Amino acid sequence: MMHCNKSAGRHSPGAGLVGFTLVELMVTLVIVAILAAVAYPSYVAQVRRGSRAEVKGALLEDAQFLERNYTVNNCYHRTDANCTTACTPPGSGCVSLPREQSPERGAAKYTITVAYSDEAPCTLGHCFTLSAVPTGTMTGDACGTLTLDQAGIQGASGDVATCWQR
Repeated sequence: MMHCNKSAGRHSPGAGLVGFTLVELMVTLVIVAILAAVAYPSYVAQVRRGSRAEVKGALLEDAQFLERNYTVNNCYHRTDANCTTACTPPGSGCVSLPREQSPERGAAKYTITVAYSDEAPCTLGHCFTLSAVPTGTMTGDACGTLTLDQAGIQGASGDVATCWQR
């Protein structure tokens, strides 16, 4: 008489098999992919908003610097009160902006420049426009170049209200 072992080839529950099934792994991957698809664009938008906020602060800082220079020298573009002399090319006696890029250290996301107008109603050195041109990771930003002039008028390549408020 032969004895048949009915448990041969079978595993009892809790016998040490651990792991995930392919279905469980695929469900997990789908959930992670959905979360990434939703979260990543929001993350990028927040980083861009933060970079725009930083450059707006830099533009305001430069504008305050130019206003202080105007108070002392009666013109924005010169530090030696020789207001009838242009600063082309920049040299001795010409203003240098304290913030020429944003962020101040590291890879530039914006390059900041100043232009002085001599078109009516301005005379040489009595009007300026600061421009923050996006570079690096901010290239292609919907707001584009942000501007600020001596009257406090804000501008942008995109929607001004949205770009300066966000």
